[in-house]
Amino acid sequence: MTERDRILARVREALTVLAPKPGHAHDSTAPSPTPSPVTRHPSPSQWLPLVGESFEDHLALFRKNATDLKADFHLVNNREELSQKLLELRDHEGWQKIGSHAGELTDECCHALGLPVCRTDQRYDAADLESCDAGITECDALVAQTGSVLVTNRTAGGRALSVLPPHHVVLAKREQLLADLPDAFALLKAKYSSNYPSFMSLITGPSRTGDIERILVLGAHGPKKLTIFCV
Repeated sequence: MTERDRILARVREALTVLAPKPGHAHDSTAPSPTPSPVTRHPSPSQWLPLVGESFEDHLALFRKNATDLKADFHLVNNREELSQKLLELRDHEGWQKIGSHAGELTDECCHALGLPVCRTDQRYDAADLESCDAGITECDALVAQTGSVLVTNRTAGGRALSVLPPHHVVLAKREQLLADLPDAFALLKAKYSSNYPSFMSLITGPSRTGDIERILVLGAHGPKKLTIFCV
């Protein structure tokens, strides 16, 4: 047996012993781990904050977390109300041009807004996108546990659309609201395991930094404003 084989054998042997629970490494009252020929890994959800069981629980938690993160969240009853809310936002902020991409929700909303659109799923100029007042995207999921928006380059019109315009507007469906991060990672695996996107991101509130004297500044490295609509 070579030295390499001996090292790998010790690693295999060690993997058959369960590690103690976090915080109980030196607890003499904690049950001793039992060796097992098959290591069964517990679900990560048991170590994470509770999120509730129902849609209403997840919705309330997402709303709270998004608000704490200084994002605007709106639950709308139908697509007509969604279009109306976007028109109000357009008029309030004086949008002249938007960036977006092809999608079930984005196509309908862009048509309702009646503004010039920089389409990032077609050939475009980065300066043109940067001059847009808002970037309107769809997403893969909303994560209640962290108030995050899960996007990939395939669902959010590429890499730049959610970053360059100063206002990022996310359009999501109710069924895209997930409980926690393990659910979000499971979704990515189920949806893309055969061919993962080149870009995956969890957007948790508007871009921010607190590097200088620990003073929070929004819009430091991306959009200054994040608005999320769930229909």
